[in-house]
Amino acid sequence: METETYSKEEKGVMYFGPGVHRPKDLPNNQIRIPGNTTVYLAPGAVVKAKLLLDKVENVRIIGRGILDHPVRGIEITDSKNIVIDGITVVNPDHYTVLGGEVDGLKINNLKAFSCKGWSDGIDLMSCKNVEIKDIFMRNSDDCIALYAHRWTYYGNVKNIKVSDAILWADVAHPINIGGHGKGNILEDITFSNINILQHDEDDRLYQGCLSINVADDNVVQNVNFENIWIDNIEEGQLFNFRVLYNPKYSVSPGGGIQNIKVKNIYYTGYGENPSIIEGYSKERLINNITFENIIINGKQAGILEDANIKVGKYVENLTFR
Repeated sequence: METETYSKEEKGVMYFGPGVHRPKDLPNNQIRIPGNTTVYLAPGAVVKAKLLLDKVENVRIIGRGILDHPVRGIEITDSKNIVIDGITVVNPDHYTVLGGEVDGLKINNLKAFSCKGWSDGIDLMSCKNVEIKDIFMRNSDDCIALYAHRWTYYGNVKNIKVSDAILWADVAHPINIGGHGKGNILEDITFSNINILQHDEDDRLYQGCLSINVADDNVVQNVNFENIWIDNIEEGQLFNFRVLYNPKYSVSPGGGIQNIKVKNIYYTGYGENPSIIEGYSKERLINNITFENIIINGKQAGILEDANIKVGKYVENLTFR
């Protein structure tokens, strides 16, 4: 139930009431949101535009309305203290939420559906201090992707928490970390209480319901996956933790992966490809990774083979409990 509602435009409030709203005489079908503003999408409001937040602070996008067929749902760049709560985004061309160099982002009770190519869910580049909770994402690409440098966004990634999420990736990954950057550090990342309903990715280099696929000299460290339920996989792997050079997307190999904890994973399915844990070289390795309580079709895995996990070269200090 909504606890904060508005019935009209007022100071500091941008109001969209029931009905269809289209921007007039604006480029790219977008609505630019000023700082220190609450954007309220009332129940029954259908906004056919992208919401653009650029170089702003203290913006909230709330309500029970819909962003319908935008180029992107919500684009947030070089901004601070942003809240998204309660809305639904239907079939953006690219991305439900794109974040670039955002410090302080809270996403709660967001619902998203997309079916076009490259229509990711939540993609965050060089962002920090992010909390994502209570979301439903069905996307035709990655549901949640965490990157460092990409395009015009620069900087490390730090303090990302995702919980109580339902992720349905018709194509690509439910969770994807580390693919883009420029020698950055991505650290202090937690995914907990996650339901994964689908994963379908045909590129064997690039699979994984839980994917830490590190390239571009990035280092990914201090990542926790806990309490995750995974339904049957159409095509893919449970885990893909790799330091690699992927010629489709990378300019250089990854720098390394370290301090990864995977606990309480429940998978009910058959026919998935073997999970892969593999470094790139002695200097670009995977170090200190722990798996604990991996349940496959109701049976606890006692060894790596029970969980269909293969360990390649350049992996040190791997523990399976």
